[in-house]
Amino acid sequence: MNNAQKALEQEVLRIEKEIEENQKLLEIPEYQELKDEVIKEIESLKELKSGIENSIAELSGDFTKSSENESNGKNSINPNVAIMEIRAGAGGTEAGIFAFDLYRMYTRFCDKNKFKTTETSLSEEESGAIKTVIFEIKGKDAYNIFKNESGVHRVQRVPTTEAYGRIHTSTATVTVLPEIKDVEIEIKPDDLEWDFFRSGGKGGQNVNKVSTGARVTHKPTGIVIECTEDRTQGKNRERALGYLQAKLFKLMQETKAKEISDIRSEQVTSADRSEKIRTYNFPQDRITDHRIGKNFGNISAVMEGEIGKILEECRNISEVPEV
Repeated sequence: MNNAQKALEQEVLRIEKEIEENQKLLEIPEYQELKDEVIKEIESLKELKSGIENSIAELSGDFTKSSENESNGKNSINPNVAIMEIRAGAGGTEAGIFAFDLYRMYTRFCDKNKFKTTETSLSEEESGAIKTVIFEIKGKDAYNIFKNESGVHRVQRVPTTEAYGRIHTSTATVTVLPEIKDVEIEIKPDDLEWDFFRSGGKGGQNVNKVSTGARVTHKPTGIVIECTEDRTQGKNRERALGYLQAKLFKLMQETKAKEISDIRSEQVTSADRSEKIRTYNFPQDRITDHRIGKNFGNISAVMEGEIGKILEECRNISEVPEV
């Protein structure tokens, strides 16, 4: 049985227990004044339980396919899928604007090179800034092409919000994860904390009025995954668990490679300005990749998606093996 399916079934058991506890409250005289509210809560829980059970049935075909793949002994990482997460770092609103610029840069490169991108989660701020965005990139060898983009990206420029023409330094963090298949990463249901919310935005009345968005927190590591792409809560739960599995797999790889004991250590340990892998210096029209010690010009074209040369140069970095 797939870990995602196990987690959903554990959630059904938890909801059943909650329903039972609420039903017991109806028998206590002290709670009679709250009877109507308790009944509403029970009905809401029953509705949630029904939706999860439908999702389990809906997803059962996918789990069967996964089991078949496990017996084939295929590679655990799908090289044709990359999951990219971009977060605003140090620098306030300018950091959020830079995070959006990076998102635009990567998606434009993908459009020009026939990679399919699917936005999974987006947390926006004002002035075109974003807090975080998660999206999938699908195409030939996508993970190997983008994997070395992981790290802190630093920008030096005069923000549009700067009244006195001063150059500011801000950062955004990029994390690139593989799609994991055929590997069992144990995720205990008790280690997960779920939140559900209205997705908002595109998707029609169902998405806007029903709590289809899913957010899962992995308590042992503090990793939080949010997914709002699909119209059903069950699908968003499955995707969130898939991304969580990918992050935990990445942590497992790093722990083995670096022999570190702190499981909370991730690709990007912080968004501090000093921990950068690349600097985008607008006044000097220069991009510097600090790992390979090379400079690139024409920064305006790069931000419009012409990042192919940089990606190719960085592909030789040996920190992450080819898959």
